[in-house]
Amino acid sequence: MPTRALACAIDVALQGVVLVVLISLLAGFLLGSESSEALAFALIFIVVLLVAVGYRVVMETLTRGRTVGKMVLGLKVVRDDGSSIRFRHALVRTLMWFFVDFAPWFAACPGIVASLMNKQGKRIGDMVAGTVVIRERHQAMASPPLFVPGHLVQWAQSLELSRLSDDLANAARDYLARYTDLLPGPQIALGEALAAKMAAVTAPAPPTPIIAPAYLSAILAERRRRELIRLSTHRPTPTGPFAPSYAIPAGPFTPPSPYGAQAPVPAPTPFIPPPPPPGPRPPTLNPQGWATPGSNESQWS
Repeated sequence: MPTRALACAIDVALQGVVLVVLISLLAGFLLGSESSEALAFALIFIVVLLVAVGYRVVMETLTRGRTVGKMVLGLKVVRDDGSSIRFRHALVRTLMWFFVDFAPWFAACPGIVASLMNKQGKRIGDMVAGTVVIRERHQAMASPPLFVPGHLVQWAQSLELSRLSDDLANAARDYLARYTDLLPGPQIALGEALAAKMAAVTAPAPPTPIIAPAYLSAILAERRRRELIRLSTHRPTPTGPFAPSYAIPAGPFTPPSPYGAQAPVPAPTPFIPPPPPPGPRPPTLNPQGWATPGSNESQWS
């Protein structure tokens, strides 16, 4: 409550400065021209309405749940399932803020009482729009570690993920990143809700029972694996007049080879086996009929 109140005070101060500047310019224009009081009142009312209501609606729509005050204090408005809000959520929250939660005819009490009584700090506008304000760090959130249990690898590889949208995948990834920061009740409820949405757009179902966080982690891990494979195998080839060329230019200005002049490689000759060794020589006999020692040994011995 104190953090949200301070963020609201920053937004109101910023709106006040913008209103003072615009009304001063408008008053100077009206005083310079002879216009009726009704026209002046109508123009001032329109400016006040646009700044008071349009500021919150436009900022929360463009920044997906942040105003200047929320950016300064690290707050963000998200839907109950953890995904980013859209124009209709921002419009409902802003209208309920002015006409119910902090309306002067209710003494600005409904929003404070509802926030104090709700476990998630929701005011009536958040309950009607289906949103909740969470605390968000300024630095980029680290991607949660994704894994597939060993006994579910084959099942994950057979998943049909063509109907899985980026919004649902990002919501599941944000849930896993904030899993340890959630209370036990929201941990289970939000995990089961996201798992049911995942099961409706993926097939087949896991062969064994698995808890919601592990189920979401397995699907996201398999989706990331397929995306990495697709990016590594389908690299676009640059075309056009500014496409880089990696070929070596030909002509008189061709750079020399880094290995110098290469000698021509001789053509291979057929292999000719060596002749077999000759057999033993015939013995030489002396006049007495005796063989000369060593005369009958092979010349290759």
